[in-house]
Amino acid sequence: MPLPTLLTQHIARRPQRIALLQHIAEQGSITRAAKSAGISYKAAWDAIDELNNLAQTPLVERSIGGKGGGGARLSDVGERVMRLYQRLQSLQSQVLEAAEDSSDLDLLGRLMLRTSARNQLHGSVKAIHSHGHNDLIQLELPGGLTLNAQITHDSTQRLELSTGTPVVALIKAGWLQLTRTDQPALPEYNQLRGHIEQILHAHDSPSEVRISLPSGQTLCALSEPQHLETLQMKTGSEVNVQFSPTQVLLGTPL
Repeated sequence: MPLPTLLTQHIARRPQRIALLQHIAEQGSITRAAKSAGISYKAAWDAIDELNNLAQTPLVERSIGGKGGGGARLSDVGERVMRLYQRLQSLQSQVLEAAEDSSDLDLLGRLMLRTSARNQLHGSVKAIHSHGHNDLIQLELPGGLTLNAQITHDSTQRLELSTGTPVVALIKAGWLQLTRTDQPALPEYNQLRGHIEQILHAHDSPSEVRISLPSGQTLCALSEPQHLETLQMKTGSEVNVQFSPTQVLLGTPL
């Protein structure tokens, strides 16, 4: 199975994140890999989450517990990504030689923009429903999960969306609402169920909550500590994540 187009493009744009996979393969631990790469543990997990969310299946498999507190290893897909990264490295010098002017590379970099949205979920268009000036875009994520995005009809045409088009759904962490699994979703809201993988508390600011989805993708939400206490949420708890279709931004490959 070929690697998803969006993941392949990400490899080309962000080779330093792929290099982190090499450290994981060598060290067998996220903590040790982050240290070897010269980045924080949190930055390492942010990179892994983003890569996993763009892939059909997770690139990194983690084992919990046991002697030494568990470890991490690359999945079969993760090893394929590593081989692709190594081939890209060998081609890098050829690309640099092909550039007629250094400004060409600067322009290319500006065209490949990063985004501030913490949540980037790879999927494809399953259906498009028109509602006046807006369209409701139904997306299919890995594992059969679905979510809806509401965008203008002009945006649908500009992005050239149709059934099967690969897209990335962008959702800011502050837009996600956490609820108990026995609570129904707000009308017409998206709702995804997962379990809390990690809670990172910060002084005088909302806690960062990482939620693992059945698809292997990860969401990051911001929640006040008092709200988490009220919901009796802790690491390992099942949780519903809900958000409005209007809060889902869509991106497509260039």
